[in-house]
Amino acid sequence: MNGIFLLLIGFPGSGKLTIAKQLSPLLSAKIIDNHWVNNPVLGVLDHDLTTPLPKEIWEQTGRVRQAVLDTIVAFSTPSVNFIFTHAGIQDDERSHRTFHQIADAAEQRRSLLVPVRLLCEVEELARRVAIAERRKRLKSVDAEASRERSRTLQVLNPEHVNKLNLNVTSLSAEESADAVHRHVQHLLSLLSG
Repeated sequence: MNGIFLLLIGFPGSGKLTIAKQLSPLLSAKIIDNHWVNNPVLGVLDHDLTTPLPKEIWEQTGRVRQAVLDTIVAFSTPSVNFIFTHAGIQDDERSHRTFHQIADAAEQRRSLLVPVRLLCEVEELARRVAIAERRKRLKSVDAEASRERSRTLQVLNPEHVNKLNLNVTSLSAEESADAVHRHVQHLLSLLSG
């Protein structure tokens, strides 16, 4: 096995990047945040961060993500760990394609893939999404859209043996990171045992 590909999946506001920042030193991992992939494309648009973007925009961000993954596979040291974030939706083809891009890269590197679904109650997500700091990072800030998303959609639920479902509604970022870290350590102990 060559390193870990930890994938944090959750709706906007679930704390993917915040938890990734807590986990990074615990796993000696580099963070590949979905906004670091999306923002080179989104940053050139005039957008109010509340209205939906044209569907074709996401094809462009998929190309950026693939270039990042190709670079990891071709040039990064095999033992390096990575934490990816993904705002995946269960019945969305693009979300599944993103998951498979990351899973394929993990397989090419022979890395341990660990998908973690970050689940959060509707009103807590809406509260978190409305935080002004998110706008500076080109993140969604529409609380009502967050409520609607939570009521009508499900967080991407990949069928994977290493998956962890974690309800983060009342957990701090540190507590969430600790739970994920314990899960990863358990998987590593099973592999080495």
